[in-house]
Amino acid sequence: MCEGTVRAFVSLGGNFVRAIPDRDVMEPAWAGQALTVYIATKLNRSHLVHGRASYLLPCLARSEQDLQAGAAQSVSMEDSFSHIYGSIGRRKPASEHLRSELAIVAGLAKATLPAHPKWQWDAWTADYGRVRDLIEQTWPEMFGHYNARMFQPGGFYRGNPARERVWKTDSGKAQFTTPTVLSALGVGDAPGRFHLITMRSNDQFNTTIYGFSDRLRGLEGARAILLINPADMQCQGLREGQLVDLLGDADDGATRVVAGLTVTPFNLPDGCVGGYYPEMNALVPLWYHDQASKTPASKGVPVRIRAHADAQPA
Repeated sequence: MCEGTVRAFVSLGGNFVRAIPDRDVMEPAWAGQALTVYIATKLNRSHLVHGRASYLLPCLARSEQDLQAGAAQSVSMEDSFSHIYGSIGRRKPASEHLRSELAIVAGLAKATLPAHPKWQWDAWTADYGRVRDLIEQTWPEMFGHYNARMFQPGGFYRGNPARERVWKTDSGKAQFTTPTVLSALGVGDAPGRFHLITMRSNDQFNTTIYGFSDRLRGLEGARAILLINPADMQCQGLREGQLVDLLGDADDGATRVVAGLTVTPFNLPDGCVGGYYPEMNALVPLWYHDQASKTPASKGVPVRIRAHADAQPA
């Protein structure tokens, strides 16, 4: 995208621009696209960052009635413990013109791809159960009797072989690799450099923040905070409640800053600091990712701490 090779972006839900690294690089690049299309049930930050032409379109929410071919449809959802449940919308749709996510995806596919006897876009839209039948055929061990089980009390457990000590490897055993270096981050230690750990609170889902009570860590009321252990605070001459800025320290010539963070003592390893995702994404370079999966290396971002210029004296 920064190189101008991406000309359009279509998003079905999500808050993509907020979720990705290197905010100050990506947002200007985003505006260079010819077209952006956002399909959503709720407004978010990404909708304010758009291409030269942009559409913001609504769709059916999961809480709304979804009628296809005269029949009410149900969808499934999976929680963080790998349990799958059924869901049926009860509310009257906000508009008769709203389409469901499945209908939108199938409609785009039908309009774009050549006809094929195995691609039954209309049939799948008319009966979502047929889609689940195909999922069951593809992964029978996890999704056997999918349609029947998803509405049983408590849903059904999808399963996790590793939890049962079942290893899907050629040897039937867990496979370990020997690292060539102690740290694979690619940016080592340096005087004054800290490694930032980005994290979520217990009351957020991805980029959606539901509240400011982080019960997991005993933190209340704010997210613009910098977690740091007391020994490092003393070495840096910092005090609890002081405002500081975090500066990117990836040695790549780019300027990355997240300003106005409140120093908060917390039990972290020496040389490590912590802050919330996605607020800290601006400090993560685009190139700073796992070589195979391309997952951003957000658990070891090189940063430095400086006093906040607008901080009021205590």
